[in-house]
Amino acid sequence: MRRSTRRIMLGSLAVGGGAPISVQTMTKTDTRDAEATISQIRELEQLGCDIVRVAVPDELAARELARIRSGIKIPLVADIHFDYRLALQAIESGVDGLRINPGNIGSQERVRAVAQAAAEHRIPIRIGVNAGSLDPEFLEKYGRTAVALVESALSHVILLEREQFFDIKISVKASDVSLTIEAYRLLSGRVDYPLHLGVTEAGGPWAGTIKSAVGIGTLLAEGIGDTIRVSLTGTPHEEVRAGRQILRSLGLRQGGIELISCPTCGRCQINLVEIARAVEERLPETDQSLKVAVMGCMVNGPGEAREADVGIAGGRGKGMLFKQGQLLRRVPEQDLVETLVMEIRQMLEEKENNHASD
Repeated sequence: MRRSTRRIMLGSLAVGGGAPISVQTMTKTDTRDAEATISQIRELEQLGCDIVRVAVPDELAARELARIRSGIKIPLVADIHFDYRLALQAIESGVDGLRINPGNIGSQERVRAVAQAAAEHRIPIRIGVNAGSLDPEFLEKYGRTAVALVESALSHVILLEREQFFDIKISVKASDVSLTIEAYRLLSGRVDYPLHLGVTEAGGPWAGTIKSAVGIGTLLAEGIGDTIRVSLTGTPHEEVRAGRQILRSLGLRQGGIELISCPTCGRCQINLVEIARAVEERLPETDQSLKVAVMGCMVNGPGEAREADVGIAGGRGKGMLFKQGQLLRRVPEQDLVETLVMEIRQMLEEKENNHASD
């Protein structure tokens, strides 16, 4: 069962309170280049990104948020550090959320100014604490531990609660998976605010996806977490794909294409590794549910392919094409990728047409 949390709203998107777990990422463009940022966000929208965050390093970036907001559909979060004036400008520019730590922006009067403006515009604030940038006070008292992360986050929460501001989301991230898991477990027992999950500075697409899947997946399986980001040294597109797949693997997000493929062995007589890679790269993005099987031999292949909506089972230099449990035909190895992708697109089109007629 999912942990019960308060519900906050980023624009029209609900986070927490039983709402579907959302996937977010952060743009890699210069926010001051509004057109490039809008273009990247629109690509991310097509991939199913739910929330996007942008860096706000200066006043020009804060002002460009208005143009960016008007050019996209998903909620926009301004990522701000230290300068409360940038937060106020971002609010005026129409963002849907802020990521700012109140304890880092100066006096309580500055905290009050941001909290009041955010409340007036119904904009939630995410408090984000990272193990790599812990406040020296908590680092000295607790060391680089889960307790230090949680206590630091709660110190920021108190500053907002003093201003009667409770529209809060919290993250306590570390690059160490075990430390991340421990911190979120501890925090989830202390507050009912929605939690944003992530393993920070996880690494490149391969290692970073694995670390994120272990850390985020463990917490989600325990019912902890309301929104997630997979932090990779790569494109934001890879972050969104990885985040969606983590949710799908746990049954927390429906829709999309599930690709199953065998690991291959000495029985395989086609180049299944290249076929599976090529198919995966060409899978269209969709909200329709579809199961695709790419199997290498005649032992488990036909059974798995029959169980999928569409799939192939390899033989010697060829493969059998299955659709809805029925063998359609045998296809030469060099034509397998194109044939399978065409069948996938046709099935998705049929599903779309059936949905429209309903």
